[in-house]
Amino acid sequence: MDLTPYVDSLRTELALAAEAGGEEARALAERLTAPLESAVRLTLLEALTAAAEEITRDLAPGSVDLRLRGRNTPNFVVTQPAAPPAEAPAPEPVTDDEGPSARINLRLPENLKLRIEEAAGAEGLSINAWLVRAAGAALTPSGRRGSGQRDSWTGQHLTGWVR
Repeated sequence: MDLTPYVDSLRTELALAAEAGGEEARALAERLTAPLESAVRLTLLEALTAAAEEITRDLAPGSVDLRLRGRNTPNFVVTQPAAPPAEAPAPEPVTDDEGPSARINLRLPENLKLRIEEAAGAEGLSINAWLVRAAGAALTPSGRRGSGQRDSWTGQHLTGWVR
């Protein structure tokens, strides 16, 4: 994505607006456009970064990153969430009727707690039900990790221009 057309457009608009103020205003606008160019580019990059962050919040667990290559070429990089292998069986659901329930206290970092709340809400579950299901899935044979095993899942990365 080349920022030059946007900066040039702003320069043109500033010159047109300055012409209404006479020759002095036009000359001042011309003197100001060169020093303002880097500030305009930085402001555009900040707006694009904020947009990428907002999209990432809505796309989670995927993400959108803004990468800068040179002065005029910010690129968006979209990372899709990793998909489980097709042959992996779904974890067995954990229900409350597997015996008596127990109570534990769990301390979580605030950002993890917020992500759990969002995930549970997105699936229409209570936080407790979501955590019980996640813990049950982690303890199923297909969900066990450790002992040097690595996930075979791979992510997909997309790069390109945004208009």
